[in-house]
Amino acid sequence: MHTLALFLLQTQPDQEAIQRMVIAMMAMMPIIFLVIIAIIIIPCWFICKKAGFSPWLSLVCLVPSLGLLILLYVLAFAEWPSQRQPLQAAWPNPPLPPQPPYPQA
Repeated sequence: MHTLALFLLQTQPDQEAIQRMVIAMMAMMPIIFLVIIAIIIIPCWFICKKAGFSPWLSLVCLVPSLGLLILLYVLAFAEWPSQRQPLQAAWPNPPLPPQPPYPQA
């Protein structure tokens, strides 16, 4: 940061200083991109898993500008598999018919 401040205060930029700053920024950009991707993908992964969808659906977020919006609409308007009730739980079992009495010996 100090190099950047000194660079901005100079009247004539030094070409070697510019090259060093560009190399340093190029070295840090992949790390910054990975951190940003992890910040977005990890919560989407857990949300998809809890909703009953495949967690791999969260990789749609990697599509620039529309991926996260598409995932949001899928999660908002789809029927979540984890919220489905089994058919047995939705309808109570009918009562059993009365049993005939045992024959006397």
